[in-house]
Amino acid sequence: MSESTPAPTRADARRNRELLLRTAAEAFAAADGPVSLEAVARSAGVGIGTLYRHFPNREALVEAVYRAELAEVSAAAAELLRRNPPVVALRRWMERYARFVAAKQGMAESLRAVLDSGSVSRSRTRADIIGAVESLLAAGIDEGSLRADVRAEDVVTGLLGISLAATSEEQRRRLLELLVDGLVATRGPVPGGQ
Repeated sequence: MSESTPAPTRADARRNRELLLRTAAEAFAAADGPVSLEAVARSAGVGIGTLYRHFPNREALVEAVYRAELAEVSAAAAELLRRNPPVVALRRWMERYARFVAAKQGMAESLRAVLDSGSVSRSRTRADIIGAVESLLAAGIDEGSLRADVRAEDVVTGLLGISLAATSEEQRRRLLELLVDGLVATRGPVPGGQ
């Protein structure tokens, strides 16, 4: 192996890294405030040294969790469309996205530092989410079940607003349902419309 070729990651090291990412994501989602790295390591059943070998600081862990979850939530759109009609896929994806946003509350301060540092691009994040929504809308437009005059950017803005402003899980569900209802194609003129 040449000096420029990195050594392959051992299977146990890969498993530990994935376990730490899952455990941290769950801890951040459940937390009302900061989560200690020691608590993440303990919950994952590994030592703090193992955590630091994979993630040298809190921001590195937060960035890795954020990237993994962003990739997952973006890819979920295609998977949901394979298994569901477009309106159902859109509804389920919105729920998944709302959980993604809610899970960021426990790592808000560190995530802000990661975003401010530029290691995670806000525009790239937004583009990934908009791309997922565009695919869901396009499928519904092709099927005739979703309105053709809706922009994905507007849906994402609405989703983010709902996710951040809802004061309870029940209210968040109601607001998401209203948003989806507004996206469904109507048959004929809308009462009071132009």
